[in-house]
Amino acid sequence: MLSNYPLSEVEKAFQRESGVEKISTKIPYLVVDNFPKLGLMTACRFLEWVAANPEGVISLPTGKTPEYFIKWTQYLLENWDSKRGKDIRKQYGLENTPKPILKDLTFVQIDEFYPISSKQKNSFFDYVNKFYLEGFGLSKAKAILINSDEIPLAEGKHYRDIFPDLKVDLSLRFREAQTPLEKLQQESIYLIDKWCGEYEQRIRDKGGIGFFLGGIGPDGHIAFNTRGSHLFSTTRLTETNFETQAVAAGDLGGIEVSANRLVITIGLDTIVYNKDAVGIIIAAGEAKAQIVKDSLEEDLTNIYPATVLQKLKNGRFYLTKGAAVRLNDSVDAYYFQGEWTWEKTERAVLELCKKLKKYGQRLKLEDLKNDRYASKIPDLSENTVTQVMDSMIAKINKGISKEKNEVLLHTGPHHDDISLGILPHITNQLSENSNEAHFSVLTSGFTAVTNTFVIETLLHTKKLLDNGEIQMVHYEDFFRIGYKLKTDKDVYHYLTKVAAEDPAGRARGLSHRVIRALVDIFEVKNKQQLRETINDVISILRNSYDGEKNPSKIQKLKGMIREFEEELVWAHFGVQVKNVHHLRLGFYTGDIFTEQPDKKRDVEPIVSLFRQVNPTKISLTLDPEGSGPDTHYKVLQATAEAVRQWGEEKDLSDLRIIGYRNVWFKFEPHEANVIVPVSLGDMSVMEDSFSNCYLSQVNASFPSYSHNGKFSTVAKRVWVSQLSDIQLLLGKNYFYLHETAKVRSSHGLLFFKDMNVEEFLAHARELEKSIEGMI
Repeated sequence: MLSNYPLSEVEKAFQRESGVEKISTKIPYLVVDNFPKLGLMTACRFLEWVAANPEGVISLPTGKTPEYFIKWTQYLLENWDSKRGKDIRKQYGLENTPKPILKDLTFVQIDEFYPISSKQKNSFFDYVNKFYLEGFGLSKAKAILINSDEIPLAEGKHYRDIFPDLKVDLSLRFREAQTPLEKLQQESIYLIDKWCGEYEQRIRDKGGIGFFLGGIGPDGHIAFNTRGSHLFSTTRLTETNFETQAVAAGDLGGIEVSANRLVITIGLDTIVYNKDAVGIIIAAGEAKAQIVKDSLEEDLTNIYPATVLQKLKNGRFYLTKGAAVRLNDSVDAYYFQGEWTWEKTERAVLELCKKLKKYGQRLKLEDLKNDRYASKIPDLSENTVTQVMDSMIAKINKGISKEKNEVLLHTGPHHDDISLGILPHITNQLSENSNEAHFSVLTSGFTAVTNTFVIETLLHTKKLLDNGEIQMVHYEDFFRIGYKLKTDKDVYHYLTKVAAEDPAGRARGLSHRVIRALVDIFEVKNKQQLRETINDVISILRNSYDGEKNPSKIQKLKGMIREFEEELVWAHFGVQVKNVHHLRLGFYTGDIFTEQPDKKRDVEPIVSLFRQVNPTKISLTLDPEGSGPDTHYKVLQATAEAVRQWGEEKDLSDLRIIGYRNVWFKFEPHEANVIVPVSLGDMSVMEDSFSNCYLSQVNASFPSYSHNGKFSTVAKRVWVSQLSDIQLLLGKNYFYLHETAKVRSSHGLLFFKDMNVEEFLAHARELEKSIEGMI
């Protein structure tokens, strides 16, 4: 029980509110409902500690994870004695706590990429200075920071002279240097190692870190201590693994950058050196659920670095319900608390099939009675498994039923979300001529296009212009009106070149659309100005560091490239450009912390689209919990509000909402109510359309941490694994002997949730509670 551990007053308050009755993990944890509340709990505990340790040593995280921790800390400090501030303090154990003073704290930077300029906005050094030293009013003089520009190197040179390609070869620690440059690099690596040792000593001279707060990576890393890091590791220059590089790709402008960048990080032993330290790991969302389970339930091991917190009596995990969902405690609570539902029955039987590795038809009543969870099924009998099998078959029958006379509006937060989420289902819909289909991506998606991709595209475009291979610019009215015309021809031309296996023709098709975008965005009036504009954009991007926020016009150019890619995908099925709607919602800015959707700016365009299209079915991403990717959540909220507003002027009782998931989250079989068979042909269509159309994404500059490659491959793997689960319940012969060719040809399954408006809005309302009361 958590009561066996020394809880602070803040922790006692949140523990009472959580309703969690049993804690059986190796490290104690606290659970809250949502991501913003996770920030509130962490801020309250931090301020409680600071009030008792005004000259203590703290180490706080960077990135998107601490967004609400930072906001709540600032809010509470600014409103300590206001009515709202007092109410929060009374509720969460801070009623008798004097207002904390932060200026005498010593801040320790957890980690940093190396090498990276401290002036870059995507450096952790810049983040720490902006959000913590300045944002919290901490002492810059006392701070122990990692500034790549100031770490001494051989002959007093700068890292750009020593490592001109920004790559550091750590094999030089152990092998002989072969060139004069390598000798300088070797000497510099030794000097960095020496600096790291001194950094470690500075922390230990202070008695170690007193309050440590960190996130956890997909491989379990804390700081940059990746899977396999020594439990007694200290501050060091080190390499990272693929999962960590994939997560860092968003900060650094692509995996091609993060894969070649080393890191300086404090070690696992640095974190737990002070045995009285408060050490907290925060995690939000179901994507973190498995690594949270492993980190909390396994013994101390270098395979799961966060298990090192077992060494601290004040070691804690602070979790959202989504992040805690796979803990044995949470699974017990799911089955043993509250009323028993049919979903619980489906889940218990499916999990039992997997646990015993038995097909559903071979499960005996005795197997169910002997299982911890299945034994709780009401009216348990020989028919229980058959009923679950029938339920799954009914979901498959829904997935293969023919839809007619529907007006379909498929929406996605980013380009490729719709394709990765439900393309096989859409293929079925579009094979019926009576259906009318529209597609809308709600954000510009520019952050997914690298500078390198745009530079290469513009250089090729300039070459085509020089060779006279872009005839449309010679037409008299092109720069006045012509650039707006024949966008469908661009798409048709491009896909014809795909069919002809003509890569040069495809590149020319992309250049046509890029020129139209440049004329539109930069108001280009003639050929000379077009060439100058191309040169200007290339120059700006070449002088930008990877991951830097682009000027708004270049953001728009990148977004319009993504929009062209989306048009190409749906043109595979004969969908015209006019039926692909680009909304570019305003909350999507490219900043590290994006604002919440605005009801006027971000909702009205969606309502207007509903009025224009008048759909009978709307699809959207239905990710669990209000955490990452946060664009998905924010788009869901904007869409839900738009549906509410539309419902005030139109009867929506017949409108259906299709909630899908893709490579970030997946439905469990008991959560979905429609199952669509996916054939090898469906998979090929998705792989081909992804590779041929999402040109800016084929090299996977921002890959999933689960696969070093295209997202389409990740989606395919999800579908195949989902088939495997259902085959275990129904038997393989159900599929290959089925009377319907669509089921016989299935080698994957797609899950989604079909809802009426009332069900959807209730679900969205639950998620919306995530930001209620937020500053």
